Amino acid sequence: MSSRPPVHRARKRFGQNFLRDPGIISRIVRSIAPRPGQRLVEIGPGQGALTEPLLEAAGALDVIELDRDLIPGLRVQFFNYPDFTVHEGDALKFGFAELKGDGPALRVVGNLPYNISTPLIFHLLAQRGAVADMHFMLQKEVVERLAAEPGSTDWGRLSIMAQYHCRVDSLFIVPPESFTPRPKVDSAIVRLIPHETLPARAVDEALFADVVREAFSQRRKTLRNNLKGRISAETLESLGIDPARRPQTLTVAELVSIANHLAGAGA
Repeated sequence: MSSRPPVHRARKRFGQNFLRDPGIISRIVRSIAPRPGQRLVEIGPGQGALTEPLLEAAGALDVIELDRDLIPGLRVQFFNYPDFTVHEGDALKFGFAELKGDGPALRVVGNLPYNISTPLIFHLLAQRGAVADMHFMLQKEVVERLAAEPGSTDWGRLSIMAQYHCRVDSLFIVPPESFTPRPKVDSAIVRLIPHETLPARAVDEALFADVVREAFSQRRKTLRNNLKGRISAETLESLGIDPARRPQTLTVAELVSIANHLAGAGA
């Protein structure tokens, strides 16, 4: 059992919305299915709504909290768990690979503020070798972008970079009334599992990321226009890609093929 933390007013600058719905909390924990012996990491534990059931299931938990006013309450609340560790700091700058060390891959969990969700996912993807899986609560539209398919309006740079590295599963919607204070938008739970073997492997991943960024620099323009500084229309055709297509119609594999051709050409 844990002690109750003191009342804490949510801070707008940290994008705090505290999860309160016991049914949603239980459903999230069931989706994560934590087990003893696993290395769980929670980003932004807040007032411990998810922390408590995660600790009860796994027996050990690392949490990363930026709001220093919340940390004393968390330490009091979970004082009787010897394997509960609080890391005060910014998850955007946190060394997840260093935390893993020689131990098991990390299972990362978090209710992420909208303003850091995309950069934090990219930060974690850069350290994906340390990560077994990720379960995040995000703004619903971000989850729709992560899980989008080619040809849809949501398909873009975030979809491609996430799906290049991970299998992405949109799990379920979390309504605004599940939080205090109540946000103005729906949230959703997403699961990301890094691929053991990449379905399409970029020879130079930095170049691949540049190609994706440039391809989507102007979504309404064709590949011929967006990539004209990189690759000719004739070369695109030789790769089996119509240069008149718009970027949102391309698959991950097609974008990888463009990047790999450029890598081979010394671009």
